[in-house]
Amino acid sequence: MIRPTPALMIQATGSNAGKSTLVAGLARALVRRGLKVAPFKPQNMSNNAAIAVDGGEIGRAQAVQARAARIPPSVHMNPVLLKPETDTGAQVILRGQRIGTLRAQNYLEKKAELLPAVLESFPHLALAADIVLVEGAGSPAEINLRAGDIANMGFATAADVPVVLAGDIDRGGVIASLVGTHAVLPPDERARIQGFLINKFRGDAGLLGSGLATVTQMTGWPSLGVVPWLPQAAWLPAEDALDLDRSGNASSATRIIAVPMLSRIANFDDLDPLGMEPGVQLIFVRPGEPIPADAGVIILPGTKSTIGDLAFLRAQGWDIDIAAHVRRGGHVLGLCGGYQMLGRTIADPGGVDGPAGTVEGLGLLDVTTTMHGDKSTTLVSGIHCATNTPIEGYEIHLGRTEGGDCARPVLMLDGRPDGASSRDGRVQGTYVHGLFTGDTFRRAWLKNLGVASSVAYETRIESALDALADHLEVHLDVDQLLAIARSRQASISAA
Repeated sequence: MIRPTPALMIQATGSNAGKSTLVAGLARALVRRGLKVAPFKPQNMSNNAAIAVDGGEIGRAQAVQARAARIPPSVHMNPVLLKPETDTGAQVILRGQRIGTLRAQNYLEKKAELLPAVLESFPHLALAADIVLVEGAGSPAEINLRAGDIANMGFATAADVPVVLAGDIDRGGVIASLVGTHAVLPPDERARIQGFLINKFRGDAGLLGSGLATVTQMTGWPSLGVVPWLPQAAWLPAEDALDLDRSGNASSATRIIAVPMLSRIANFDDLDPLGMEPGVQLIFVRPGEPIPADAGVIILPGTKSTIGDLAFLRAQGWDIDIAAHVRRGGHVLGLCGGYQMLGRTIADPGGVDGPAGTVEGLGLLDVTTTMHGDKSTTLVSGIHCATNTPIEGYEIHLGRTEGGDCARPVLMLDGRPDGASSRDGRVQGTYVHGLFTGDTFRRAWLKNLGVASSVAYETRIESALDALADHLEVHLDVDQLLAIARSRQASISAA
């Protein structure tokens, strides 16, 4: 009989509690102990996606976790990805491929149909791993969503995976949230939780002693550690737009780069390397705020809903700010959906991006975009035309863009032109994400703006993962976490 692979699922008392970071840190810690680790998230909801080596989309967090585990990212690591397009609807990605768009109520009714695919991807990863680290989504206490659940206890029960519950003390009320989760779960799901931990602590951990004892007394769950706040964790790509900082490096910056915070902003980790540069003040402009008049560059980021976010942009008055910026001689760069917005029109005859029809773009590039149902998801490499520097990145987009300014492409991708530039070169757009992670390209791009680059991005990410692993080894009972993961073997064998 083949023994089941050890596995551990990190769930949390709420969203943004640090589950992704905990799994990444544990993955790096266990790899350094000599184990083969595979990260897994049954269902994710994020517009920050990555391209796996097998050609499909997964959540950015799972790509970071794969990096922490020192293995290539696979679509099996995140078999169900939901990409919100409106407040009540999302594009559904199954094993990396778009299968349609569903309203929230429709998805609740259909999600149980996706469990077989999830339960096929999980053992696919486990076959090549010594341990699988599973990340939950949201909270198991959302009992209104429990029917047909594939993200938390529904998956844990179906796959017989033990659970550790993380509480976020940074938000306050962590004792109540832990005990409250215990109170609302049915007995069998309470018993699946083998311990708890507290994340993002600031201050004297000794003051938590009585609180930890109270949680154990009221739930029966042992404490597995208190994880202090780790500043280096902020270097890792964020998955939630709520994590985006308003600005940085204000005292040392020689150039302001402004980024309008679109309502469906996507793949915003494109901008992380710029935000790390001491010579750059990266400002995320919130709704209702004007784009700073002293910005040297405006970057229109990717979006999950180009037409919807173009209307949102105009509602903030940012179209007026961008036009004024260009008249003053400023630079504009559009990435993916932001590139599409810069053109003359966006046509959506089939209603792929929303109601069928054609809308006026910002008119800053002589290009037009037509939406269609075929989605491009691919890793790319090539040359940046203006600086002749090598680039690597990825494409995730619907639509095709063409027009006069495409005669001045931004990139050449294996001989294929990509993007468009205005005649004076101050307005540009490209479909490629991830450009700024390359130190050579970023250095050349910033030099043209009068900024000296001093960041080795890939080195910094590796340093952050190692620091995170060191941190968790000190503040969590990693040996006990391993024992809990290995208890799955005995549980399944006994059954």
